[in-house]
Amino acid sequence: MAGFEIIMAQLNTLVGDFDGNAGKILEQIAAAEQRHRRYLLVFPELSICGYPPEDLLLRPSMPLRVDAALAAICAAVQRGHVVVGYPGQVAGQLHNMAAVIHRGEVVAEYAKQCLPNYQVFDEKRYFCAGSAACVVDVHGLQVGLSICEDIWEPEPARLARQAGAELLVNLNASPFHLDKQQQRQQVVAQRARENRLAIVYVNQVGGQDELVFDGGSFAVNAAGDLLARAPAYAEGAWSVRFPGGGAGIEAGSIAPELDNLASVYQALVLGVRDYVGKNRFPGVVLGLSGGVDSALTLAVAADALGPERVEAVMMPFRYTSQASVEDAAEQSRRLGVSHQVISIEAVYEAFVASLAEEFAGAEPDTTEENLQARCRGVLLMSISNKKGSLVLTTGNKSELAVGYSTLYGDMAGGFDVLKDVPKTLVFALARYRNTLHPVIPQRVIERPPSAELAPDQKDEDSLPPYAVLDQILELYVERDCSAEAIIAEGLPREQVERVIRLVDRNEYKRRQAPIGVRITQRGFGRDRRYPITSGWKLGQ
Repeated sequence: MAGFEIIMAQLNTLVGDFDGNAGKILEQIAAAEQRHRRYLLVFPELSICGYPPEDLLLRPSMPLRVDAALAAICAAVQRGHVVVGYPGQVAGQLHNMAAVIHRGEVVAEYAKQCLPNYQVFDEKRYFCAGSAACVVDVHGLQVGLSICEDIWEPEPARLARQAGAELLVNLNASPFHLDKQQQRQQVVAQRARENRLAIVYVNQVGGQDELVFDGGSFAVNAAGDLLARAPAYAEGAWSVRFPGGGAGIEAGSIAPELDNLASVYQALVLGVRDYVGKNRFPGVVLGLSGGVDSALTLAVAADALGPERVEAVMMPFRYTSQASVEDAAEQSRRLGVSHQVISIEAVYEAFVASLAEEFAGAEPDTTEENLQARCRGVLLMSISNKKGSLVLTTGNKSELAVGYSTLYGDMAGGFDVLKDVPKTLVFALARYRNTLHPVIPQRVIERPPSAELAPDQKDEDSLPPYAVLDQILELYVERDCSAEAIIAEGLPREQVERVIRLVDRNEYKRRQAPIGVRITQRGFGRDRRYPITSGWKLGQ
């Protein structure tokens, strides 16, 4: 049995860009053909069309585009074997497929058996499930195929082993969330041990709308030991060698595993970079308030795009502290981004004058506070209109959960970088970013959070302390605990019931919020789908 290279191609694809995706695939094939006499080159799940293609799968021209890309890929493969993912028709049914290509033709096809239909996944809307194993001879080694969710269930790997597989390759489009890489490696190691089968796990990388794919492709031996791991958040190709002669896969390079703060920060950076780049925005603009949320958002944007593509706008009002003005200017200077100051005093007064008759006899309340936020939203959206820049909103998950935000004000924009980041994690990420290079003024991190919409206003005037609020939200939003279960954890009844009431009644706001990077398993949007109009009782 001759030896060969097993190459894990970690691609950043663009949904619907068949020419661009095929081009990336062909580049990797050309490199493999030039460097190796024999190879097995594995690409991620649905790499021809990108993942997730959603209702593009329903377009009548989809099969024609897939066939054209497959034909170009087949023509490029001679020496080795290439495994590529695509949507394919079998007997009139659409499947999530993988093809093995060798010497210019498809020599084997596999249909994904386990279709995820939870959290962000909706594959049963589009695909029919396969039921059969696929094992193909690759330079004398019996290689089984599987796709993403197949590895999380025991049956597909067992069927591949029964069909004679000596190595299992698993094509993935597995999105990031906290602790996801550890979960993947544990599950794959378990499948390897159960079936005495080496496994190569290939994952895509890149941002697609709110999803971020973190790569981290890896290989384990039949005992479940890690043999190789590609870096997270990096596009490219990494390989391990199968030496032949009955030996197992040789150990390759193992990229270090990122800790949670580093991993989340890189996910935010990649999510912003790809959303802006893939949607062809020339740059971004955001309101820089002097608070920690906008400070972290600005740091992420500058790291993602470079300072020349980022504009920060400080929009002071009579309640804006001098510290906020100074800190915003200082952070912009440290990062080297464009910094503008536009007062909202005149804009606000014009709105108040226009509404004077309508508001006659009414005392000032949160209406006037929200009007300040809406003045800022109008200015940012106008800058966006004129320059073509994407407005980044700066709200965090804790605020969005309880509705501590203003529709058409601080929620006005196209992408919310911190949408899935709780406030306590915002502080941790700000400190983490400063360990790389101190770009966020320390006073921004240390000052009590304030929207500065009223004299001496503090967030904790309206909300529980964020440490408490985030505990309640973790239990209610992330874990679906009832009010009584949360109270049983030792949290104050009054605060628990109030927070839950706020979460429940602010679904209408969240439906109108911009999308943002998903970093948890219960991000607002695809993960958590609750009705706006509902008679559901508090905290059940």
